[in-house]
Parts: sequence; C-alpha cells; structure tokens
Amino acid sequence: LDTKVGIFITMNPGYAGRTELPESIKALFRPVVCIVPDSNLICLISLFSDGFLEAKVLATKMTVLYKVAKEQLSKQFHYDWGLRALTAVLRMAGRMKRASPDLPEIVVLMRALRDMNYPKFVYEDVPLFLGLIKDLFPGIDCPRIGYPNFNKAVEEDFKKKRYTVLPDQVDKVVQLYETMMTRHSTMIVGPTGGGKTVVIQTLCNAQTTLNLPTSLRILNP
Repeated sequence: LDTKVGIFITMNPGYAGRTELPESIKALFRPVVCIVPDSNLICLISLFSDGFLEAKVLATKMTVLYKVAKEQLSKQFHYDWGLRALTAVLRMAGRMKRASPDLPEIVVLMRALRDMNYPKFVYEDVPLFLGLIKDLFPGIDCPRIGYPNFNKAVEEDFKKKRYTVLPDQVDKVVQLYETMMTRHSTMIVGPTGGGKTVVIQTLCNAQTTLNLPTSLRILNP
C-alpha cells in the first residue's frame, strides 16, 4: 500500500435512493460527522458570487420559502426541499442574472424559484406554493419567460398529429424544456394515459423543428 494515498467515503444517511454502507466496511474507516449545512449562508455566498447586491435579503427569502413549503405542502415522494434543490435554483438565478442584468434582483430570484419548482407540483399544491411566493415577494408581478418559437413548434406538432391543442399540455412541454436546461436528468411521473409519452415525443419533435436535432431511445420495454 502507498502511505500517501487516502481513501474517503461520503454518505447521506436516510437520503432517498442511497444504500447504507455494510458494517464490515464501516469498521475499516474512521467516521467523521458533518453538521447540518447552513443553507442560508450557502445561498448568501452563491448569490454574492453571481453578483447579487441584495444577497442577504434574498438568501433569507429563499430559505424561508423552502422551509415553509416543506411544512405546508403535501408530502410527495418526488418533492425535494434540500440543498440540492436550492443549488439548482441558485444556478438558474445566476444564469438569469447574467442574461438580464437590468432586471431587478428580487424579480430574478422570484422567477427562478417559481419556474424551477412549478413543474414538479401536483395540482393541489400549485396555488399553495404560488401563495407563498406572493407572501414573500409582495407586490411583484412577473410573467413567466416566454418561448414563442418553441411554443409555436409544439402547437404545430400537436396539430400535425391531430391532437387537441390544450394550453396546459403545451405548458407541460415547456416545463420539461425548462427543466432539462437546468438539470442533468429529468423524471416524468404520472398515471397511465396522463400524457407522459406525448410530452416527451413532442419535445423531441419541437426541438428538431427548431434545428436542434433530438433523438429518443427507449430502453425498456
């Protein structure tokens, strides 16, 4: 063995999708416990690094929103109110800040929080979350980012397949499009006949229409 080599294992006990380390392997390592991360401080530093001058106030609003949402919204297996979800919103906020430097910072963060979380909510939780947003960002009315060319391509694909063009269905394709721009992977959850396959296929066709060739490979079944 090389005495200059160190082996480290990081674990997230209780985190969904993770497997506990066997006791026989645990015994070979010295355990070091890290305290719960300071989400407010992490948000503060990240916002400052992206050029947000009001980072202190915005970081507090952000962490309070996630804390209250975790307590008041329904308990769904796919909901994530942890640090990973926060960092995804922070990345989106930073990208929006650089793309629209003249936009008020509070509007940038509110839009990132709303647009990043909206697609994952079940129907009953949408008005509750939007109400929390309204309480934390009073008096701010910020429409969602529009994608006129993409929306047109989606509607044309629906018409080509002789589907009824429903605003909610078009919006769901847009939500998937927005999510894929900020996430490494995306999971679409819903009952049989809920439109999951239609959303995926329409997204691929719309992107191909806009000169962004997209292929779809089905692994199973």
